[in-house]
Amino acid sequence: MSTFISKEVQAGLDAARKARLKRSSRMMVEAGGQMFRILRFWDTGFALDAENAPKMRGFVDIYDRGFHLYQCLIVASAKEGGQMIYEFKRLTATHTAAPVDFAVEDREAVALLPDQLRG
Repeated sequence: MSTFISKEVQAGLDAARKARLKRSSRMMVEAGGQMFRILRFWDTGFALDAENAPKMRGFVDIYDRGFHLYQCLIVASAKEGGQMIYEFKRLTATHTAAPVDFAVEDREAVALLPDQLRG
């Protein structure tokens, strides 16, 4: 039995895989005012479609369904399997509130006094 696949069939399989990744991905990267769909995302980097992926490096923002998740310092590392691979030099999660420079005291009631003791 032969495992040979013609070039046309392989190209069709690659195109179907790329289309599935694009549909299932909700994450986007913003660089230079442009948004690009992230095909794969992992702890040390992410991948974009190589056809329309720019040579990005520097600071970028990563969004998931419009919510700002990360600010990253990236470098383009390799092109493999029709995808451009980018690696993080720094990955920082964004926050919705500013950090405070003081200890926040817990002001909730610890216990309730019975009516007889309230006076």
